[in-house]
Amino acid sequence: MVAERPLSALPSPLARGLAFVAILVGGLAGALIGYALVDIQAENASDIILGVGLLVGAIVTAGGTAIVAILVLRALGEWRTIADRPDR
Repeated sequence: MVAERPLSALPSPLARGLAFVAILVGGLAGALIGYALVDIQAENASDIILGVGLLVGAIVTAGGTAIVAILVLRALGEWRTIADRPDR
């Protein structure tokens, strides 16, 4: 008798790890873009203003990347659940 594993929509640990790395890379890219944008826009900008641009860019892009990553992980989980159905 083969033991059936319970159906789960939980993505694999590799997929979750890659999503986490993607969020970090997205946040880093946003931080660099935010810093550069403030640096270009404001002549002789203080370090505080540059830091705010860096922080806002990082938070916004990491948040957007996280939303996309969550949607991708959910889609992967649903796809795996459908593929594991016994009626297929």
